[in-house]
Amino acid sequence: MAEPLSTERELPEPLLSVRDLTVTFPTKRGPVRAVDSLAFDVLPGRTLGIVGESGSGKSVTSMAVMGLHTSAEVTGSVTLGGRELVGLPERELNTLRGRKMAMIFQDPLSSLHPYYTVGEQIAEHHRVHFGSSRAVARERAVEALGEVGIPEPRRRAGEYPHQFSGGMRQRVMIAMALSCEPDLLIADEPTTALDVTVQAQILDLIARIQQERGLAVVMITHDLGVVARVAHDVLVMYGGRAAEQAPVDGLFAAPAHPYTRGLLDSLPRLDDDDDAPLRAIPGSPPSLLDPAPGCAFAPRCARAAAGTEEERARCATERPRLDGPAGHPAACHFPSFPASLPAPASPASPAHEGAAS
Repeated sequence: MAEPLSTERELPEPLLSVRDLTVTFPTKRGPVRAVDSLAFDVLPGRTLGIVGESGSGKSVTSMAVMGLHTSAEVTGSVTLGGRELVGLPERELNTLRGRKMAMIFQDPLSSLHPYYTVGEQIAEHHRVHFGSSRAVARERAVEALGEVGIPEPRRRAGEYPHQFSGGMRQRVMIAMALSCEPDLLIADEPTTALDVTVQAQILDLIARIQQERGLAVVMITHDLGVVARVAHDVLVMYGGRAAEQAPVDGLFAAPAHPYTRGLLDSLPRLDDDDDAPLRAIPGSPPSLLDPAPGCAFAPRCARAAAGTEEERARCATERPRLDGPAGHPAACHFPSFPASLPAPASPASPAHEGAAS
């Protein structure tokens, strides 16, 4: 089983601990293992960025943590504050969702009910978990909208989702997610449909609230720029498995897995010519219906292609283990580990403060 990220620096106990998480969907063509033997920790006050191409298993992982898979087989262990969530009855999970763990989804317009005002929806969320009166819940909804920077929160609490811009709707979702003061926030591509300026505002908002409340945050994204801005630790996923885990500084300074290096190389650079094409990773993500026996990335891997015949055979037939230096393991037979690794970011000093925006 893959071991989670660890460092020599003494850190608090993990709030969220995932071990050997496997999620399998039944299909007409056979079972699809969308997440395979995943392990990671998330500490209070820290942000774990989960990054990878579409289909890598990022959102499936977050849904499994929240206990939202109704048709999939979920095995392994997911503990929140020491309490096991896998196999927990739906009634007990409902008491934890929103109160102890909350999630922000990709599309706020489809997540908000069009027939109810945003204030009513946030107030209902508060009443369910605290049993508060309608008046108290309404006041808490107004407070929550004000906390996330929505102007004139009392007036806007009486408006409907379609009356808000995309960025403001996402702020409403954040207000709803945080209104009951959960310990864990999962943000699944929260800035995908937003322009760059609004995206920065939303990321800064989440970071500010995290610092104020000591939240543990899981940020799911395909955008390495977002990871650089907000994450302390990074989990790179490929084909449903962990490809690499590292502190954010270590990952950007010295990526060990060829897939991670390919993701970083595909980013546009300021020193490139204006007409220079983006560097894409050749090929397509693997089929999870018929997984390869060896490394899932081998068919797209430049390192494997340039290796000896013996090395190519090993990549094609032997699945690599997630292994390497403490705090920076990679699932590769021939990783590029440097002689020394950068120190991890401190929980008191969020990575985004020193990252380029």
